[in-house]
Amino acid sequence: MFGSTGSSFGGTSSFGTFGSTSTTTNSLGLGNTDNPMKDVEVQSPPDDTVSALKFSPKADFLIGSSWANDVRVWSLKSKDTRLWSPPQTTLKGILSCTYVRISTVSTQYTAFKMCHALFLCLPFYQHDKPVKTCQWIQAPNYSCLMTGSWDNTVKFWDTRQSNPMMVLQIPERVYCADVVYPMAIVGTAQRGIICYQLENQPSEVKRLESPLKYQNRCVSIFRDPKKNNQPVGFALGSVEGRVAIQFIEPQNPKDNFTFKCHRSNGTGANVQDIYAVNDIAFHPVHFCSLATVGSDGKFSFWDRDARTKLKVRAQKYIHCNKLFASVCSKGHEFYNPQVKPKIFLRNCAEELKPRKK
Repeated sequence: MFGSTGSSFGGTSSFGTFGSTSTTTNSLGLGNTDNPMKDVEVQSPPDDTVSALKFSPKADFLIGSSWANDVRVWSLKSKDTRLWSPPQTTLKGILSCTYVRISTVSTQYTAFKMCHALFLCLPFYQHDKPVKTCQWIQAPNYSCLMTGSWDNTVKFWDTRQSNPMMVLQIPERVYCADVVYPMAIVGTAQRGIICYQLENQPSEVKRLESPLKYQNRCVSIFRDPKKNNQPVGFALGSVEGRVAIQFIEPQNPKDNFTFKCHRSNGTGANVQDIYAVNDIAFHPVHFCSLATVGSDGKFSFWDRDARTKLKVRAQKYIHCNKLFASVCSKGHEFYNPQVKPKIFLRNCAEELKPRKK
């Protein structure tokens, strides 16, 4: 997995004393410098590839999980960094993270919960195979952690109990998932998409086949301001350098469309280099604005309604309302202990404004 890994929006515009700017020579093969935009560099990055970054929805913190088998929390207003490593020494890597108080998932088939205040950790919640995704669900009448695994199950957990509240059997392995209450979307192997409603209790609404021709890689739900900001559809990314915009109940068939991204001209005539779309994130205020990150080591900003590109940058990752976090690394399979991943923060408030109609 070369270049970017994941994305999410949140955060503030205050950098505090978080880090410094950097213009050092890029040893990752992504241009002449690893920080061409002179963004703020996050201090104390993980030793191996970052698998996910997420901003806290209620506080000025950034959390990151990694293949170095640790989870880190950075304060956006100070130089404080908290590090947690699972007690098991046989962990193969932590694939995702989310805020419960804090939850993470790993390839060791176990999710972990972490007390936000004390940063204590306890192993909990078992799957039979690696856990690929975790999302927190905050409903009016319940709250739980949703985990998706390669054991063909989606499980819902009350964090006070060790047994799941509910187990949903699905046809294939979970590759990606997203939750925006009251909707959950799960992308599986063999290009499957399963839509759930979360009111009262989770239940399946619809199954779809991906409009993209190749493997699902990432999914992100979008809202509609004309429908009281309710979730109405999702963007799906795949390994083919393409994104699909899909409404659950389209008013017009033309509302659903796909577009190419993270592609470049190859060395031969009529040849394109095609890169996986590693993550997609929608802006929490401008619902038509989204960002994609790819294995080409670039991120792009898009206006979904205008179907146009807003920005393209030679960096890596996404996040936030006003802040944009980016990760630069070659991926776990190209791990080099001498070259650590780099995480950058950028004020993107102006760049993510949708185009005027």
